[in-house]
Amino acid sequence: MEEKIRELEARRSITMAGGGAERIAQQHEKGKLTARERIARLLDEGSFMELGTFVQADLSDAGSLEPKNPGEGVVTGSGTIQGRRVYIYAQDFTVAGGSLGEMHAAKICRVLDLAAQNGVPVIGLHDSGGIRLQEGVQALHGYGSIFYRNAIYSGVVPQISVIMGPCAGGAVYSPALTDFIFMVNRTGNMFITGPQVIKAVTGESVTAEELGGAEAHNRTSGVAHFYCEGEEECFDQIRTLLSFLPANNIDDPPLAESREPALDQAELAGIVPTDPNKSFDVREVIRRVTDGSELFEVHQAYATNAVVGFARLGGRPVGIVANQPQEKAGCLEINASDKIARFVRFCDAFNLPLITFVDVPGYLPGVEQEWGGIIRHGAKVLYAYAEATAPQISVILRKAYGGAYIAMSSRSLGADLCLAWPSAEIAVMGPEGAVNIINRRELEASADREKLHRELVQRYREHFANPYIAAGRGWIDEVIDPRQTRAYLLTGLEMLASKQEQRPLRKHGNIPL
Repeated sequence: MEEKIRELEARRSITMAGGGAERIAQQHEKGKLTARERIARLLDEGSFMELGTFVQADLSDAGSLEPKNPGEGVVTGSGTIQGRRVYIYAQDFTVAGGSLGEMHAAKICRVLDLAAQNGVPVIGLHDSGGIRLQEGVQALHGYGSIFYRNAIYSGVVPQISVIMGPCAGGAVYSPALTDFIFMVNRTGNMFITGPQVIKAVTGESVTAEELGGAEAHNRTSGVAHFYCEGEEECFDQIRTLLSFLPANNIDDPPLAESREPALDQAELAGIVPTDPNKSFDVREVIRRVTDGSELFEVHQAYATNAVVGFARLGGRPVGIVANQPQEKAGCLEINASDKIARFVRFCDAFNLPLITFVDVPGYLPGVEQEWGGIIRHGAKVLYAYAEATAPQISVILRKAYGGAYIAMSSRSLGADLCLAWPSAEIAVMGPEGAVNIINRRELEASADREKLHRELVQRYREHFANPYIAAGRGWIDEVIDPRQTRAYLLTGLEMLASKQEQRPLRKHGNIPL
């Protein structure tokens, strides 16, 4: 037995060494950790249990102490993060460039299955040269098997992808099917076709970083949700994200000790300008109601006319959605609609309450928006809120006009509690536009058109653009002092904590993708 144990340890040692000292050194020279180093840094110390250590595609050398591709270029297993169980896989670029073959994919599928069966999050650390060409269709089947699991386990357990090296071709679709994508600047990149192919086909010259780096996918494409300057920062952000999420779609989100906002709630009365044409930073409102004045933003650099992210209220994790008047006046447009709809659906899938702060003048007008499909994209917001059964609370801060008012978690779409500040203007359209239509003939006949226009706008605002008509119809539950916003939200969350709602039986809906 001693001899067998020595052989076991020898085999394990070889596998743990991955591609060997030279390739590990090359990985470090690129500013990247190895697969096992990454797992060790992310998980709680000593918690990792590896699975599939000795998996091999080529069994002709199964008796050899020098397998061709130790571990098949991916490390898989389970451990804990801040004491909570996760499953994890990390592609090992030091072994065959982390390329995906049949058994590489089988190891990933194994941890995806285990994560779903045990109801815990799964994290994929991506660093791969792509498909293992010599395995041909077997490798393609491997990709398909992963995609299938990403899809059927969506909304069952949180799935997180971390791009820490190259991720190209078909490989990008697994991260795209998961809930959140983290990207490390300068080392992580994603693209369907690389710079060389693009140069050959279209003649365009572009670097890998310009084409598919962290900056491009966080700011321009919206493919990635989180931007990280380095791997350690990335691990910290993953830990923060997981601290808000339940383990699965049945468990409750993790509670924490309630904390008062660090910023003064009394200042809420003065943050929103009385002039509806002046902007403000909606984050200044959010941070005066959330625990510790904290907001963990998702898609922070993308579609910045909307703000989405996670926070806590009374220790409860919640999803925050808000219009951002500082950008495009807070209008809904194509990218913001996609950003909001996706986030709302994630929160609903895992029963995270949704708090929506509304200051929206409408959908962004323009030929580019219409031809780009704002009707279809804007409908996603309507669909996402209407489909959601998680607790929903909306707070109308100022403008809430037309179809955009309906879209932003209105009572009409099923919001459970609708609040409004006294500054709220709830109307079919803004006073200026409404007066131009309603009083067109009167204005045309006036000797002093500008003076009359100002008077009519003021009259319209006083009689129609206020929260009291909607409150009178029961569509607003309460008009509140802004300084009491946190208190109302805390009580509302308590009131809705045991919410249950039955919907018509169906296979699934057909969201306007």
